[in-house]
Amino acid sequence: MAEAGPLSLCAREPHVPADRLVAEMVPPPRFDSVRFSTYVPDPGRPSQSEAVRVLEGFAAGLGEAPATARRGLFGFGRSKAPKTPAGPRGVYLDGGYGVGKTHLLASLWHATDAEPERKAFGTFVELTNLVGALGFQQTVRTLSGHRLLCIDEFELDDPGDTVLVSTLLARLVEAGVALAATSNTLPGKLGEGRFAAADFLREIQGLSAHFRALRIDGEDYRHRGLPEAPAPYSEAAVTRAAHATEGASLDAFPALLDHLARVHPSRYGALTDGLSAVCLTGVGPVPDQSTALRLVVLADRLYDREVPVLAAGLPFDRLFSEEMLKGGYRKKYFRAISRLTALARDAAHLVDPSRK
Repeated sequence: MAEAGPLSLCAREPHVPADRLVAEMVPPPRFDSVRFSTYVPDPGRPSQSEAVRVLEGFAAGLGEAPATARRGLFGFGRSKAPKTPAGPRGVYLDGGYGVGKTHLLASLWHATDAEPERKAFGTFVELTNLVGALGFQQTVRTLSGHRLLCIDEFELDDPGDTVLVSTLLARLVEAGVALAATSNTLPGKLGEGRFAAADFLREIQGLSAHFRALRIDGEDYRHRGLPEAPAPYSEAAVTRAAHATEGASLDAFPALLDHLARVHPSRYGALTDGLSAVCLTGVGPVPDQSTALRLVVLADRLYDREVPVLAAGLPFDRLFSEEMLKGGYRKKYFRAISRLTALARDAAHLVDPSRK
């Protein structure tokens, strides 16, 4: 039994220096070991096998470093600006949530023949946070020597940030950096099976010619052949498990939601540093959209880091109101439910060790 008792997310106020933001632009721990060979295409969805084939070829074509990289990370000594590469210099993975887009994106990062410091992987939010920390010009100089930049969950619902990142990507394409991306749906666009390629290519405007869209059909793999998510446990069971699990945190869900409003989303990953499990009591409906979107980011960071979530209270599929699940951020909320459900399954052994 842990002598010091459980930790608390609400007691943490992490500060993340800019150099850590750069160093952490690699696939998250959940995707450390994924490769194209570990992606299991659904036999009934030929687009999945086709995506693997195309991405393997794309990775193989990135063997030559861009001219900028050969001249140094910050481009010193260039006599003239590099020419924009002819033809598609990027791929866009287009599909519903849970079809393995992040698995494939991380596999592309791993398959690209370049040192880890010459290829970057991050979510759209992490990329905008990098620009905020370094400034636009320094971010351009920092990433221009890269062979590949992978952007997961490109946010199409914030026009300002979309223009910022599109401008950044245009500068990187000019420097010879290859791009790969997935995206979220736009507000007001309903349907978990709706594909976003047209929205993505329109929003990035002048960059659209540099992307080849790969449509990936399929159902959420986290629910294929798996049992229903475990029902929430009693508060007593969750509390006992938190005290008995070294490195676990224990927080009341309403207090955690309040705390998330005081921590910038760029720090949610650091908020979970060193945790072996997150234990929550009093889980109930999320009160408003701003709170819901913060919870989505936390769910993503927990899922990336494979941190189990043990909860007492309302089941995770009832966190968001019917109005939220019909609104413009519907796809994000369903992704959060799916990921929290997977993490709840992972936490079952904390209460019943025989299920480990």
